[in-house]
Amino acid sequence: MPLHFISYYRVSTARQGESGLGLDAQRLAALKHCEWSGGRIVEEFIEVESGKRMNRRELTSALESCRKTGATLLIARLDRLARSVHFISGLLESKVNFIAADMPNADKFMFHVYAAMAEEEGRRISERTKAALASARARGVKLGEHARAPEKRNSSIADEFAKEIGPVIEGLRQRAGLSFREVANELNRLGVRTFRDGAWHANTAYRLHNRFRKITTRCA
Repeated sequence: MPLHFISYYRVSTARQGESGLGLDAQRLAALKHCEWSGGRIVEEFIEVESGKRMNRRELTSALESCRKTGATLLIARLDRLARSVHFISGLLESKVNFIAADMPNADKFMFHVYAAMAEEEGRRISERTKAALASARARGVKLGEHARAPEKRNSSIADEFAKEIGPVIEGLRQRAGLSFREVANELNRLGVRTFRDGAWHANTAYRLHNRFRKITTRCA
């Protein structure tokens, strides 16, 4: 009899859910695990929520369905649940079996270690982000105060702004695995303003990151 899985996917924004961005990759990882293990997915739950939120309606429903049916909860990656030791510990104590497709042979001890490492990395990333922004301010960079610059200077000033903030976004993206929406939320939380002195959104974070990548490519 094949293993029965109930899959749980989390995306950070409604746009990601609608477009399949991030969601398709998670589904593919879950399906590959089913193919490898000989199991099948009998139900799936999709959560549109930040990874920092502990209250997950769809995850609660998925766990309840697992309890009722005896199915195993299947997730594509452990960080789609949370980077929190407390959160992972609660899940391990929920009496529901679960598997992360990216580490299918992990036991409870390994999950605890991974969560602890991810939580500590998240803390360090936050500290590095604050340090990078403080360093930029110390060098006289006026973060988010360039909107009224003369047109002929605007492009070069925008490039300088991208050089300062780009590495911060790059770090949040690559080291913390944050979406552009989550990057925007983190910058807003830290009180950083955009080039035009506004709040960050996913598209503004994406555009600045793209500008930064183009600048570094030209200079390479």
